[in-house]
Amino acid sequence: MTTATSTKLPPSTHEFADIIHRLEAGGAMLPDNPENLKQIIGIYKAYAVPMDFYWRDLLYIAQEVFLEPFNFFKYFLPKEYLELHNHYAGDDADLRIWRGEATAHPELLAFMEKGELNKKLPRLFHHWFHDRVNMEFAEACMRAMLWHGRDMGWGKFDGYLDSDEYKANADVAIKAYFQGNPVMLGLYKLFPEMFLEQVRQLSYYSNLGLFWEVMAPVFFEMSDLYDEGKLTTVPEAMNFLVNGIFAIAGRPIYHHVHIRGKVYEIIPKSKGFTWLYEAALPYVEAVFYRTAPFRGTKSYNAQAKQVPDEQKDFHYGILYADVFPVGTAGIPPTLLMQDMLHFLPPYLVDYYRQYCRGEDDMLIQLGISFQRSMYCVTSAVIQALRTALLYPLDDPNPKHLMANRQFFESQLDRFKRPESRIREIQSQDYR
Repeated sequence: MTTATSTKLPPSTHEFADIIHRLEAGGAMLPDNPENLKQIIGIYKAYAVPMDFYWRDLLYIAQEVFLEPFNFFKYFLPKEYLELHNHYAGDDADLRIWRGEATAHPELLAFMEKGELNKKLPRLFHHWFHDRVNMEFAEACMRAMLWHGRDMGWGKFDGYLDSDEYKANADVAIKAYFQGNPVMLGLYKLFPEMFLEQVRQLSYYSNLGLFWEVMAPVFFEMSDLYDEGKLTTVPEAMNFLVNGIFAIAGRPIYHHVHIRGKVYEIIPKSKGFTWLYEAALPYVEAVFYRTAPFRGTKSYNAQAKQVPDEQKDFHYGILYADVFPVGTAGIPPTLLMQDMLHFLPPYLVDYYRQYCRGEDDMLIQLGISFQRSMYCVTSAVIQALRTALLYPLDDPNPKHLMANRQFFESQLDRFKRPESRIREIQSQDYR
């Protein structure tokens, strides 16, 4: 492909030069072909339905459950939160991204009623049989953001959690929540930091819930556009994400708690924390790139040296995952794969039947498609950062184009690790 860049700059000498040239031409790290497009859009749809539960339940836990000591029913969403209007769907949306409805998705409600067993049983029975949406995956993502937050350098959200102002706001909410409970108030007096750290974690519940509230309608709309024949290439899908990132970049990130009919602003909207810098970029860094070694896959023994000494060197996110050993019981990505399995569009089910080694292989194939789809999302983030920080792809100034190239090369340096799956996703044989 001949572009303004290729005519003004010599070819890149980077290990991933072909991918860098593709990015310079407005493409993604994922090659553009109909098979890749089918996989990523189908996965976006399958991901969006459980995500519609994730964001609602994360906000419910942050706002309502709060510091309940025995929160056995935190995954039991009340009707109020199932009917909570998404701010980016429905007729009353702040910015209508998805043309669908603002309340919980019909496929989600149908699954919650009958589950995988396809039987209408009391909700507690579905919960005990683990026949439900796996919120443990959402909580694992939240904890990755919490744990890596101090080390990522994006935004000011995490630093605010250590401020005197935050501690004062949390103190008011904690005392209000345990009003009339001398036992818990006594424990709070004895161990204030323990309670405060729980509130910090709940602030990340709110952060991630507000992030996913945006992403669910984005993915739903992309699925609808694909079904209508209006999204036909991988770059078009990536650019839809890029435009969505900029459209919603300033969405407030906050943490409010509802206690006996009163709202307590632990992180007020007036602090000016925004979706892009305080939620989206930290999420990509913590979840796509870093996360943590999943229990049972790596030794945490320091002498074994299977886990890096520095957090910045962690490389266990979906962009690096070997889906085969990771796809075992109880590991967060596998919980997500199981959730997505219930909501695959028919064309993706047919695709997997064509290439799978039977139904039992479908989770693995789904996980690999998810990996491809997140490389597309990461490409959108890289292109959005380039747009925000550097120059247009068709800039006539060669120095500006070189600055863009150096940026792309620095981003792709992170994929030089042998664990990176960027090499595999270039081939359709990676299944």
